[in-house]
Amino acid sequence: MEVKIGIQSIPRELVVETDAGPGEIERDLAAALSGKGGPAIFALTTAKGGRVLIAADKIAFVEFGGDQSRRVGFGNVG
Repeated sequence: MEVKIGIQSIPRELVVETDAGPGEIERDLAAALSGKGGPAIFALTTAKGGRVLIAADKIAFVEFGGDQSRRVGFGNVG
């Protein structure tokens, strides 16, 4: 799934491909924003096994994308 994360004061969003589901991402973000269990860091595991760490208080938005394949071409004409 594609996840877009907007970070305050940065004009472009961060795009991450992950195998985590929307519920898991939402739960982890809520836990990071609540500040329970240490510093407020939002961690997201990428589809290739890497990890992205973001200061939770700097996150402006999180957008979940579907598992849609990208279309190539001009679509239906006519």
